[in-house]
Amino acid sequence: MMLEYEHGKKRKVRNRQHQHQPKAQFLSLRYLTICLCCFFVLLFFFLSSDRISVRSDSLRPSLRVPALSVLSSMDSIQRSFHGRFPPLRVEDRVQFPDHVLLILSTRIGRGGKELVCVYHGGRKEETLVLPSISRDEFDEFRSVVRCPNAPLNYSSSVDLQFSGDLVKKKKKMSDEKKVHDWAKVGYEAVIDGDTVVVFVKGLTRRPHKESDPSYYKCQFETGVEVFVTQALAAAQEVVRCVLPESLKLNPEMFRVSVIHIDPRGRFTPALPSVARVYGSEKKSSGVKHELCVCTMLWNQAPFLREWIMYHSWLGVERWFIYDNNSDDDIQEEIELLNSENYNVSRHVWPWIKTQEAGFSHCAVRAKDECIWVGFFDVDEFYYFPTHRSQGLPSKNALSSLVSNYTSWGLVGEIRTECHSYGPSGLTTVPSQGVTVGYTCRQANPERHKSIIRPEMLTSSLLNEVHHFQMREGVGHMSLLESVAVVNHYKYQVWDTFKAKFQRRVATYVVDWRENQNQGSKDRAPGLGTEAIEPVDWNRRFCEVWDTGLKDLVLSNFADQVTGYLPWQRQQQLQQD
Repeated sequence: MMLEYEHGKKRKVRNRQHQHQPKAQFLSLRYLTICLCCFFVLLFFFLSSDRISVRSDSLRPSLRVPALSVLSSMDSIQRSFHGRFPPLRVEDRVQFPDHVLLILSTRIGRGGKELVCVYHGGRKEETLVLPSISRDEFDEFRSVVRCPNAPLNYSSSVDLQFSGDLVKKKKKMSDEKKVHDWAKVGYEAVIDGDTVVVFVKGLTRRPHKESDPSYYKCQFETGVEVFVTQALAAAQEVVRCVLPESLKLNPEMFRVSVIHIDPRGRFTPALPSVARVYGSEKKSSGVKHELCVCTMLWNQAPFLREWIMYHSWLGVERWFIYDNNSDDDIQEEIELLNSENYNVSRHVWPWIKTQEAGFSHCAVRAKDECIWVGFFDVDEFYYFPTHRSQGLPSKNALSSLVSNYTSWGLVGEIRTECHSYGPSGLTTVPSQGVTVGYTCRQANPERHKSIIRPEMLTSSLLNEVHHFQMREGVGHMSLLESVAVVNHYKYQVWDTFKAKFQRRVATYVVDWRENQNQGSKDRAPGLGTEAIEPVDWNRRFCEVWDTGLKDLVLSNFADQVTGYLPWQRQQQLQQD
């Protein structure tokens, strides 16, 4: 009986609990509903008040600032909460002659919400917002954004934010970040075995000459420790230093700068640097490509497909594209080529007038992947006259040529002379490409282009764009014109050619707009410092009509039904 009583008592307690539970739930729900209704009523009256009303007879944007501030703040909070956009953390700023480069510590992608540049200063301590020039992914960890130069009386310590966000308040002077001068800064670094190659502006060195490495040291900063090692080689803008032992074992992220020691033995502070290395570089799978190509370009997307497809047919297996601030569709074109099984990588290279340094950087990167690396431009095409005249197949002719010298231990460079072609009577860009459109050239060759073995270069990586300096005891092979020649479509129709006035990429070549070195072979004869088209431009530089490469291309690439070339068909698809 006692047991039954206890069970009955427990059942009554449970029944009372179940009876009160719905009531409690109902009260909680009713309370929540009342709170929500009050909130929306208050919000309605707030939004309907005169403080933020906009009437047709009186538009006062300043009255809308509180609402915009709330919305912008909510947008920023929502974006941070949901992770729609990565945070904008500017870790370095570099002042160039015509823009400010911002280096972000995160990847923000090439598309997405528009970015704006924020400047502080002015006569009334104002804040100015201007659209950014461009944005890009710098490496696997960082991004870069180019901003216009700061207007007069504004600080060049530019901030960055997403368009539409609440403009940040003026910074205190003590909070302003340092802006590095492009004329004196370390800008790139890459690991090469047990050494680090640093690229730096502002060291006094003669062009095309090696320097005494005893005058230089490298300083490594990990955030915890600082190491200093001796330079092993130096030339132009390149300094090679020993990699500290601790970083060999644990190659974490580090910043590296260069210290110059004057002839009296006095140390100077390390040059400012934005050069960072993130761990060890990726190594290749072991099997090297026989032939690769490296080039530096600016706004050459329309011409890239013809160049890559043709030279791939000649045997090039791997492509390194150093993009020097292009604002065309170069990334999309490369992605399309890769979808068609062309092995092309794009390396963002935002450093102006550093072609020699870029090629040295590429030589280090390509060494683990390639036996031979060619350095030539998008308007330069290899051609084999003997193959054509004797009816020999030209497919893979270039890779077969270099492979013949692979076993020659004393040959580290193959040089090929160039023929410069003119507009050939054209006034518009040839629809079938440069190889078919331009057929009239100058009689005598000028300069040469090189294909090199990266492992045989001198440790200073010294080069003059057209050729590298080899290690002691290693020479070069110069090809006869009858064997191979480079068709350089240098003087194209004016609309294409005038872009050369924008900026020359080589370090020691004067920009054409400057009234210097008028007799340089880099310049077009008869042109001044202004991009003004001569009346007879389409007839210039025409001494020999040469259709050899044109005939080769049409016989090997043209569709037998439509007559279209593969790069031309793609243009048709894009137009459709």
